[in-house]
Amino acid sequence: MSVARVTEIIASSSKSFDDAVKQGVKRATKTLKNVRGAWVSDHSVSVDKKGQICEYKVRLKVTFVLKD
Repeated sequence: MSVARVTEIIASSSKSFDDAVKQGVKRATKTLKNVRGAWVSDHSVSVDKKGQICEYKVRLKVTFVLKD
């Protein structure tokens, strides 16, 4: 029997939502062991004074399996 835990992280990128997800998962795997998946629960952007998107943000739910 496995027991999993879900933790929430927020990641950002100046490139894209896809890059923000990749950066978030990459960072999560440095700290969390046995990461098995992640899903985007929310996403948003920051807009600069010129009306241009300057940052893509994602809220990720990361699932990892706890060891006995």
